[in-house]
Amino acid sequence: MTEVSRAPLTHRRVLKTAFPIVLSNATVPIIGLVDTGVVGQLGQAAPIGAVAVGAVVLTSVYWLFGFLRMGTTGLVSQAHGAGDGDEVAALLSRALIFAFGFGGLIIILQLPLFWAAFHLSPASAEVEMLAREYMRIRILSAPAAIAIYAMTGWLIALERTRSVLVIQIAMNGLNVVLDLWFVLGLNWGVEGVALATFIAEWSGAALGLWLCRAAFRGDAWRRVSLVFAQARLGRMLSVNTDILLRSLALMAIIVSFTFLGAGFGDVTLAANQVLMLFLNITAHALDGFAFTAETFIGQALGAGARAELRRGVILTSIWGLASVAALALAFGLFGGDIIDIMTTSAEVRVEARGYLVYMVLAPLIGVAAWMLDGIFIGATRSRDMRNMMLLSLLIYAASLLILLPLFGNHGLWLALLVSYAARGATLAAKYPGLEAAADG
Repeated sequence: MTEVSRAPLTHRRVLKTAFPIVLSNATVPIIGLVDTGVVGQLGQAAPIGAVAVGAVVLTSVYWLFGFLRMGTTGLVSQAHGAGDGDEVAALLSRALIFAFGFGGLIIILQLPLFWAAFHLSPASAEVEMLAREYMRIRILSAPAAIAIYAMTGWLIALERTRSVLVIQIAMNGLNVVLDLWFVLGLNWGVEGVALATFIAEWSGAALGLWLCRAAFRGDAWRRVSLVFAQARLGRMLSVNTDILLRSLALMAIIVSFTFLGAGFGDVTLAANQVLMLFLNITAHALDGFAFTAETFIGQALGAGARAELRRGVILTSIWGLASVAALALAFGLFGGDIIDIMTTSAEVRVEARGYLVYMVLAPLIGVAAWMLDGIFIGATRSRDMRNMMLLSLLIYAASLLILLPLFGNHGLWLALLVSYAARGATLAAKYPGLEAAADG
């Protein structure tokens, strides 16, 4: 626990760390497909809509707490790089305390949360009733879902990404089996889907604790003076608050893109949502190398090894660039076929093809933003991330004012690409300070 890996930083080590994350991300969409497919066998539209609405609301709420995954990775990787095993263990305890605290707060505030969700996105009476049943059960696993973020961040920081993959596969596999049993076997409907996720998330959290058991071998994880050290708690709170604000600014871009696209009609809105799949594929693929960058940059910074930090940036970025080049080529060659798989509507297919060029450009323009996010998270330069994200949001808003009236939905996509470029450029301008910090 206290020994720092001094293995040479090589391409093989990068791939060994990144590949399980890519595989883990690839399993995530399976749950949504199975949930939809299972309730679809009930032969009614309302259950499908209820599960979709309930899942989107809770996933969006949990996504806001993704800062706990990012902040934990940066802080733990630095403590590990510095050889401070006690702090590595204490950080897991702090992260879990935050996770269970936030999860409990969500449960307590569920009534106003549900009210706000259905006020912003009204549904039919039947769909809302079923969605409330789904959310009422599934929200009870909020502490587990957020704790998994914390444990995932801790494991990634220690390059234990295979454990992350094990958690994801076990949790998703159990969810699928229980979905089939509860809904098709026991005919429990929407409540069965919710109960399956509830059990899977708590089981995933229990498995995560077992995989993190190295932290509990000593007494550092429960040493009150260390776990609740004011300065260290304050730093963790500061880092996580900055990342939360950064995430809210990023969400503002994503939500505004969807809402503004709706103004161009149902066909254009549907085409935009189909094309967002391409961006999700890109993000999931790059996460493997961005998360790996978090680990290596944090460890190098903790060890005060500037040359190692630079090598970590170069190696992970090489693989990030290779990934987006392959994706851009694949989207250019097979984008039309992917669109055809996603929708059978002839109108939507034609409309989506009109914007396919942006799917080729997005990975190439956005790679700097995605990779630098990982680099800055590993360095816990959260204030820079927050400020540059807010600046990028302003640049995006200015781009919308100019491009939207001139080019319509094309202007909307161009503004989104501008936001990617702005995020990459503004963080790149701050990078020299990050590297200099490795000298002490």
